[in-house]
Amino acid sequence: MVEFESNRPAGGAGDATPGAPPVTVAKPTVVKGKAVVRRPDVDTLFSINADGSRNAIHPADVRGRFQLRKHLLWYVLIAIYLLLPWLRVGGHPALLIDLPARHFFLFGHTFNAQDFWFAFFFVTGLGFALFVTAALFGRSWCGYACPQTVFLEGVFRRLERLIEGPAAARAKLDQAPLAAKFWRRGLKLVVFLLLAAVISHSFLGYFMPTEVLLEAVTSAPGKHPTAFVFMLVSTGILFVNFTWFREQTCIVVCPYGRLQGALYDPDTILVGYDGKRGEPRGAAGKEGAGDCVDCYRCVSVCPTGIDIRNGTQLECVGCANCIDACDDVMQKLGRPKGLVRFDSQRGFDTGVRRFWRGRVFLYMVLLLAGLSAVTLALTRRRPFEASLVRAPGGAYQIEGERVHNTFDLQLINKRPAARKFTIVVKGPEGAETIVAQRELELASLEDRRIPVHVYLSTKDFKQGLRAELEVTCEDPDGALVRLATAPLLGPSSGGR
Repeated sequence: MVEFESNRPAGGAGDATPGAPPVTVAKPTVVKGKAVVRRPDVDTLFSINADGSRNAIHPADVRGRFQLRKHLLWYVLIAIYLLLPWLRVGGHPALLIDLPARHFFLFGHTFNAQDFWFAFFFVTGLGFALFVTAALFGRSWCGYACPQTVFLEGVFRRLERLIEGPAAARAKLDQAPLAAKFWRRGLKLVVFLLLAAVISHSFLGYFMPTEVLLEAVTSAPGKHPTAFVFMLVSTGILFVNFTWFREQTCIVVCPYGRLQGALYDPDTILVGYDGKRGEPRGAAGKEGAGDCVDCYRCVSVCPTGIDIRNGTQLECVGCANCIDACDDVMQKLGRPKGLVRFDSQRGFDTGVRRFWRGRVFLYMVLLLAGLSAVTLALTRRRPFEASLVRAPGGAYQIEGERVHNTFDLQLINKRPAARKFTIVVKGPEGAETIVAQRELELASLEDRRIPVHVYLSTKDFKQGLRAELEVTCEDPDGALVRLATAPLLGPSSGGR
């Protein structure tokens, strides 16, 4: 027998929806001095037992409209993740962050180390998008697009069901002796290890060209020690995560999940339970009972082991498993769907759903500002770099009656293909300028330093004179021209 009593806390993230009838949860009860029956509550993590040991969660299978949408999205995301490193755009990888060479490729665009400041827009934009998503739609990112969820629920747990059976069979297998479960658990662990290795190697393909990755995989570890160590460490981490740690990553480790309570407001769309309609709970046909028949189906399908009827909780990842499970029960009972649904706290309280509010307008303004900034930055990005920098050594030399300044013209081709460059001397007037190479061709993202010597008579030298070189890059869209300049130093300029 399981005893129930009201166990709603006075405040905090576990509060039930305001205005709803009191929510009842179960207290652990000893039956005949043997088993302890435990049901989720808002005060403890269901995945951790009272003695600190792990309480394994085996979500039951569920079908429904949200499951169909999620799995379609997951398959698309997994396909993109696995195939993107192999795709080529303009002869280069569609996405590659080549850290040793400091080269970056993004869908036909090429970047080098000097363009790294664009990463600021990517990182801040990603963070802003996640915060806005949480404020407007709760943990929809966590339930639908987070890599942890995509791979755990879309791949690893599906294979686990295939190998070990449904939830009840997996729970029974936990208690079975090692000999009885050796081959099933052994097969699962081998498959999980191979999957973790595939995921790790695919991730490595975003940081080294796939042809180099293939060569590294098929050669001795000593030829690519850094990649080999990374693969071993990341494979081990993924294997432990998807085999054992699982939902603890979302509950304990993920900082985004810990921030949810600070991002929600009464109009945030969340997975919730309609307590006004569902309470008091009772069997179907019981007089005075609400729509909730306390079948426990919403809890049995939850991947983090919570009871959504206890209100908004930190552990909820917005996966909508409980919605599909409850809708299925309601349909079988001939009752309206939506006892558990996506809605806001205001919607559960008053039936009014409000999307447009002050923070939404603020988000729109910030989003437009960010898009404008990154658009302006990208449109002003230079297709090649031409910089005239002073060569190492003395600032200048006096050679007879002439002042000698030495420079390096640094050229970088940022185009995705090879380009020809032409260098023309533009100044200063009266100086003899010697450029080591007037015409050259640079491959994509290749850089070259070209020595430049400027000789000027000491009597003609004066402060403010500058060496000027015009660099022209041939391009199918038209010639691109940049002027590279640097100040001349001499006896009257204070240089040494």
